[in-house]
Amino acid sequence: MRVFSVYFSPTGNTKTIVLAVGKGLSEKMSCSFYEKNFTLLKDREEVFSFDKDDIVILGTPVIAGRVPNLLLPFLQSMRFNKSLVVPVVTFGNRSYDDALRELADICEDGGGIVIGAGAFPAEHSFSTILASDRPDDNDISCAIEFGKKLGNMVEKNDCFHSVSDSIKGRDRYTREYYKPVDSRGNHIDIRKVKPKTKDSCDYCMWCVEHCPLESIDKKDPKLIAGICMKCCSCIKGCHRNAKFFDDEGFLHHKRDLEEKFISRKDIELFY
Repeated sequence: MRVFSVYFSPTGNTKTIVLAVGKGLSEKMSCSFYEKNFTLLKDREEVFSFDKDDIVILGTPVIAGRVPNLLLPFLQSMRFNKSLVVPVVTFGNRSYDDALRELADICEDGGGIVIGAGAFPAEHSFSTILASDRPDDNDISCAIEFGKKLGNMVEKNDCFHSVSDSIKGRDRYTREYYKPVDSRGNHIDIRKVKPKTKDSCDYCMWCVEHCPLESIDKKDPKLIAGICMKCCSCIKGCHRNAKFFDDEGFLHHKRDLEEKFISRKDIELFY
């Protein structure tokens, strides 16, 4: 059998967890291990296809309690062909809501058999306070052990049934996307908010090369013409700390999350 760690990971946290699960699983089974990264738009030009001898750990971050909606067409194009699949989500210390169940359903709709699933807290994309520095060593160790547990199940032929019904989340996720509110409880629409750029930008073009949606102008990184999904790859990856948000509604939402969800959240595993 072959083990694939497959992920969308703009700031690297989902990658860390998915690779750790894959490492534990492949080492337990002494089988080949492969990595497939679909963070950049160019990496989503091909259809990912797997077969019945593959085990796929598929990971995405949670955005507004769901699988990132801009990824849905690509995720729904994946073909699993009776491969064993382990959906994994990372969430910024609030809640993963319906995202894990949604990702599991996508895997099953694509022909996969969901043998386990996991939700891992990770540092929030637009905060350094929420789940700060996670995944930490304990999280990575837990992810590796989770992979080993799954490998043991596969070796014992004790996993060839879907566990998706045990995953939290309403069937077909009828819950709406999480909506930020202001101090009076009114909805804040941050969909059109885009990061600004300080004069400290040295035009290294790192942000242009790493934007998952190729939304930053290829000649002037201060111009963001396309959609911004708030993944914050450009902000957290900039070596000059030149990217930032100044929209007051967005900043209120950030402060609100940091006040309400500061306590450490636990990993949740299903198998």
